[in-house]
Amino acid sequence: MAIEVTNISDILLVGAGGRMGRLLTGRARAAGLAVRGLDAPLTPGALAREARGAELVLLAVPAAAVAEVARLCAAAMGPEQIMADICSVKVRPLAEMLAAHSGPVVGTHPLFGPDPAPDATRVAVVPGRGEAAARAVADLMARLGFTPFAATAEEHDRAVADIQGLNFITSVAYLATLAHRPELAAFITPSFRRRLDAARKMLTEDSALFAGLMDANPYTQDSVRAYRAMLNIAAGGDIELLCERADWWWHDGPDGGG
Repeated sequence: MAIEVTNISDILLVGAGGRMGRLLTGRARAAGLAVRGLDAPLTPGALAREARGAELVLLAVPAAAVAEVARLCAAAMGPEQIMADICSVKVRPLAEMLAAHSGPVVGTHPLFGPDPAPDATRVAVVPGRGEAAARAVADLMARLGFTPFAATAEEHDRAVADIQGLNFITSVAYLATLAHRPELAAFITPSFRRRLDAARKMLTEDSALFAGLMDANPYTQDSVRAYRAMLNIAAGGDIELLCERADWWWHDGPDGGG
């Protein structure tokens, strides 16, 4: 029978050299946890050595690499060790970890970048196999100074397709529509400049990351179709209807007073 880990204190972080890997390593060490890191190329010998004694093997790797990395790690893991990831999509990576590892599996998604603001530290925790493991990982995230909350893989991916995916695709489509038109420069307004500034990092540094996440998310096209329906309303001239619908955010939505 597998041992239930209730208080994770020993971690192997695969992908420790990445930006999120460095954040998690620093937080874990500051919390007094034992943490070891590995990066590519991953060898069976290194994995066997570093996984020994780890209660959690945490994959801080791109979604496209999860299947292969999970397979390599699982070969060095025992049935009592927890495997988890931090990918921004959950349905496919969770299924890949479950297929690779016979022990407890948990998906997580830190909803922030490698330099989070104090009020932006929410982490989705998605159970895969083993309720005790999900509780242990949620407790770990809290001890690292984050704010964990539970979600299913489907709930997560649908929400992320809407929040992250649509933010990316609408920004890139809008700016691509206006590209190669130098005559617009004289008409740039402060609000347009704010939009450019907000999109700069996403489109100049992280576009490949976001494009990959959209490809990996099974609900991306649902979100795009919903947005296209709103554009069709705009094309029909009913802008007031859209404004009334959007007003929800400031009255009844999470940022509103309703």
